[in-house]
Amino acid sequence: MRSTIRLALAGVGLMAAAGAVAAEEIVLKVHHFLPPPSTAHAKFITPWCEKINKESAGRLKCQIYPAMQLGGTPPQLIDQVRDGVADIVWTLPGYTAGRFPAVEAFELPFMTRTAQGASRALWEYVRANKLDQSEFKDVHPILFHVHDEGHLHLRKGPIRTLADFKGLKLRAPTRQTNKLLAALGATPVGMPVPQVSEALSKGVIDGAMLPWEVVPAVKVQELVKYHSETDPASRALYTTAFIFAMNRPKYDSLPPELKKVIDANGGAEASAWVGKIWDDSAPAARNLAVKRGNQFNTIPAAELKNWERAGQAVYDSWIKEVSARGHDGKALLRSARELIDKYDTK
Repeated sequence: MRSTIRLALAGVGLMAAAGAVAAEEIVLKVHHFLPPPSTAHAKFITPWCEKINKESAGRLKCQIYPAMQLGGTPPQLIDQVRDGVADIVWTLPGYTAGRFPAVEAFELPFMTRTAQGASRALWEYVRANKLDQSEFKDVHPILFHVHDEGHLHLRKGPIRTLADFKGLKLRAPTRQTNKLLAALGATPVGMPVPQVSEALSKGVIDGAMLPWEVVPAVKVQELVKYHSETDPASRALYTTAFIFAMNRPKYDSLPPELKKVIDANGGAEASAWVGKIWDDSAPAARNLAVKRGNQFNTIPAAELKNWERAGQAVYDSWIKEVSARGHDGKALLRSARELIDKYDTK
């Protein structure tokens, strides 16, 4: 009898221990490159982490490391999540030049209108063309998004026509924007966002291509006096693709019910949600420059046609490159445009 009781108690203890293990809290290290006041940190990543914590009944918890607190540089983030240095990262595929060429379709000039619609289109583009199984096979993509319309922010004077680009050193975020600036007549200077403030203050660059959303995070409105925006009825001068990705072994190790939580907070809907955050953040960011008395000008649609013609070489170059890597470049561009037309309307 005593042996039976001992065995029963041991069984209860084992069951309790198993239950405790099953309900164990899983802490996810989330790493990104912007400071805590930034839109990405305050309005996207933190609320996202709070949501998965709630929906997992406290079993999933984030430890967020902003501003590269885990070390390294922004271009290294994608490798950090691949290698398990971080469990989740938010970064730009374009920070690692040439490594993710197919997704760069969305970074070609004059493609998108809104971040919300284009972000949904980007997710669908990745899935439709199986880029999650090729370019991004080493990580688990949670969502993709783009930022609000990119504009030109300048120290010495506005840009009104194509001729005004000549002689300017302008910051560009990605390979395709580097190529665009060169095609327009400027000297492109590639650099991640965190380096822009110092480069402007020291006169290393004459201006920067940036969306309004990120301007306050790096105080660009205090370092420039002129803002050249494109006709709001036209497609954006450019945008940039972002990925919110998880370490694949970490995702695979989660029990099914926690994978469902991650999945429910990713995909097309989550991508569009993040894009809308960027769209909604732009007006308040722009207003900071208005309050400082900075000067604004709008490049009309007729002038932008000249820019589009000059930028055609960027499309041709991209198609040739991705085709050389085994993709059908023309088909990818057609896919991107069709999905943007489907989802991205003002």
